[in-house]
Amino acid sequence: MGARTTYREAALSGGVISYRQCGPDDGRPIVFVHGFLVDETMWADVPERLAEQGFRAIAPTWPLGSHRAAMQPDVDLSPRGIAQIVLSFLDELDLQDVVLVGNDTGGAVCQFLLDTDASRIGAVVLSNCDAFTTFPPAQFKAVFSAGRHPWLAGLILKSMRWRALRHSSFGIGPLAKTFDADQTAGWFAPSIGNPAIRQDIARFLRQVSPAELDGVSTRLNRFEGPVAVVWGEDDRAFRPKLGKRLAAAFRDASFVAVPDARTLLPLDAPERFATEIAKLGSRPT
Repeated sequence: MGARTTYREAALSGGVISYRQCGPDDGRPIVFVHGFLVDETMWADVPERLAEQGFRAIAPTWPLGSHRAAMQPDVDLSPRGIAQIVLSFLDELDLQDVVLVGNDTGGAVCQFLLDTDASRIGAVVLSNCDAFTTFPPAQFKAVFSAGRHPWLAGLILKSMRWRALRHSSFGIGPLAKTFDADQTAGWFAPSIGNPAIRQDIARFLRQVSPAELDGVSTRLNRFEGPVAVVWGEDDRAFRPKLGKRLAAAFRDASFVAVPDARTLLPLDAPERFATEIAKLGSRPT
């Protein structure tokens, strides 16, 4: 069976999406949707763990600020637009009965996707993510607001060259227990070095709307598949009560609390996270 990892690209109409894939091609597909200013590496070895169990794990880098190649200038990069890009990716790879996994901003994107077209989705795992009017959390509202202006975003992002600042409470420090400096430097490198990426960031942030996501929450119960809301209990941005409320918005959802973990749950508890995804993905469809 094996967990051989390959790196591939999908050429969509709006741009190229790079992705990591591991596991057998005939395994049930699990597609990961990460959050803002991280890339596919934030899933740690969770895809490989799932591949060892026979799943086809696919972890793309979405155009959320850490992508290497800018998208076409006419592409919709609103949260719902990103959801449409995910749908186009699923269509390009002809994936069915997908286990959709979202974290942080990616969890909001997953909710927009379900609200747009859930026909290719069989199950959903959401971990520590935006929901209802928490979009973004209060701690990051100022950064999201500044990021709507590429020149101002450039000033903030370039300050993240320094590890001490990058891993501080001003940066991404509150999001995980520990970080690898090379990995986090890689997350910020595209936006620091490429003005076109900063333009993509601004196009996304200008259209972040808490009211729109709150409206989506009223329709989440239309999704008929099983949902697992897997939540790091030590999260300073997305409190467990938000996760419990999100689980209650679905018709068939469980809430799983993970101790000693924060927002970027795959970094803090990869084994537990992989176990919960596999548990849901193994349920009969």
